[in-house]
Amino acid sequence: MIGKFFLGIWHALNFSRRLVLNFLFFFLIIAAVIAAFPAEKEPQIAQSSVLRLNLSGKLVEQLTYVDPVDAAMGDIFGKQDMPKEMLVDDVVDTINIAANDARIQALYLDLRHMHYAHLDKLRDIASAIETFKAANKKVFAHSPYFSQSQYYLAAHADEVSIHPYGGINISGYGSYPMYFKDALEKLKVTQHIFRVGTYKSAVEPFIRNDMSAAAKEANQLWLDALWDQYKQDVASKRGFDTANFDETLTQFVDKMASVTGDSAQFAVKYGWVDKLETDQEFNQKLIDLVGTQDNGKRFKQVAFEDYYTAVSSHGFGANPFTDKVAVIVAKGNIVDGKRKAGMIGGDSTAALLRKARLDEKVKAVVLRIDSGGGSMFASEIIRNEVLAIKAAGKPVIASMGSVAASGGYWIAASANEIWASPSTITGSIGVFGTILTFENSLKELGIYSDGVATTELKSSSLARGLDPKFAHVLQMGVEDAYNKFISVIADSRNLAVSDVDNVAQGRVWLATQAHEFGLIDKLGTKQEAIEAAAQMANLEHYDVFTVEQTLSEKEQLLQDIFGSAAVQSLLASSDDQATQISTIAHQGMNQILNQVKHSATVIAQFNDPNNIYTLCTTCVVAE
Repeated sequence: MIGKFFLGIWHALNFSRRLVLNFLFFFLIIAAVIAAFPAEKEPQIAQSSVLRLNLSGKLVEQLTYVDPVDAAMGDIFGKQDMPKEMLVDDVVDTINIAANDARIQALYLDLRHMHYAHLDKLRDIASAIETFKAANKKVFAHSPYFSQSQYYLAAHADEVSIHPYGGINISGYGSYPMYFKDALEKLKVTQHIFRVGTYKSAVEPFIRNDMSAAAKEANQLWLDALWDQYKQDVASKRGFDTANFDETLTQFVDKMASVTGDSAQFAVKYGWVDKLETDQEFNQKLIDLVGTQDNGKRFKQVAFEDYYTAVSSHGFGANPFTDKVAVIVAKGNIVDGKRKAGMIGGDSTAALLRKARLDEKVKAVVLRIDSGGGSMFASEIIRNEVLAIKAAGKPVIASMGSVAASGGYWIAASANEIWASPSTITGSIGVFGTILTFENSLKELGIYSDGVATTELKSSSLARGLDPKFAHVLQMGVEDAYNKFISVIADSRNLAVSDVDNVAQGRVWLATQAHEFGLIDKLGTKQEAIEAAAQMANLEHYDVFTVEQTLSEKEQLLQDIFGSAAVQSLLASSDDQATQISTIAHQGMNQILNQVKHSATVIAQFNDPNNIYTLCTTCVVAE
């Protein structure tokens, strides 16, 4: 009887498995047929149109690779795990093209769905907005509400407006990591922490319930410098003093009391916005400016993605006979092995650098870094390839984005020059090792590990704990790694080891501060770094291209099927619905859960073969 019962379960499971596989098979056939149909016609751009810069999602240096089948299944079942991403370069290129496009008369900054972005990315877009204005074209910013990141871009508009019931939220920058000491103790998890650096606070969340005084001192310094940059930029565009920013609750309460708690009136009274108007009033204003489309219901406009698709499709491929400056993007945590785009794998990123080194038409390389670090071993694998490119006679310039700290600085250290945005978070030159063992956790469950081995070296494990002698060896390894780190920097930057040690110790700096210490050569944009690399290679006529990972034949096939316009149109869920889901998912308790999930994800990525890491966990800024 029991055998028949389990046999019945097996048949049911087998039937379900075949049903699912058949469903996926037929779905792939349908998707392939749909993909074979011609794509939708290119959007028509009318004369005197408004480019609606309706940015949605997160601004990034590199798009995170998402399996096309997983993305399609997520759309079908309403699962929105991956936030939408936009390449900063795409946004900048689109605005710059529109500045010289006679069909585009004005720019509308529709930023209500744009997520938090670091100051360096916002500055790149703001620079493009200024170029657009220099072409004698108007820029409007309108939204029910502006977050701090959104407002930075809005401040560059000729006119800023919000809904009469709207408001702005500009509250500065902060760093508030989660701390797990008590939680790990309750779970009986034994922590083995090894570190070097007075300010190396990456391991504090595991050994404390609060931020140490040293970490607070260091973090306050660079956060204040970042905040000063934001204030100076916005105040200069809005024509008021930086004292207009609210930095104490008392000051904020007094100002709100002066307008009886009306957030919109607060924004007008203190110069944050120029006027209050509803969406209907704003729409009519632009109708009066450029005319109508859609039977007179809307002003003439073209959305960001439609315009980008239209103008980018007219470009020609790179000239195979022209010399090249190759750009390699290193974005995300650094881990050992191979990883897809959106994370830095030691082997996979080194392979991209190697590809540039072996390409005879590549005469210079720009390593664009947006990373808080990770595995020390993987960082060194990448740095070795940087050295190989230099040995091949090709200059390498490291260009730092939002953050290039810890391992992110390690992979930049040996470049011919290091460039950074003034707001780049860098430094965090320190090393730590961490091993969590679960012998006490298992004991609580009545589970034990015991046995014999040929040497004492085999006696330690996650289930049995760590012998103190072995722990001492790991601490020596971490100290050795730190000495190697500062020596690499000293040798590469022509600095004394003692001078590097003085500004290292795990301390985080803004690029403006690091520039004073000699950790950075020049302050500038990625484009300026590219131009410097070309000049260093004595190039007058050259193309710039980004070296990307090559998809396998299977991955390319799936990408072609599920990435086609027809299939995307079939699978796409409503933008409004996706926005509502995203909004709900980031409210209340889920914000805390997401922060815990992020911390757990970082721990899960600890795969250095020597358990030694150079990672900055406090380099994440909250607005």
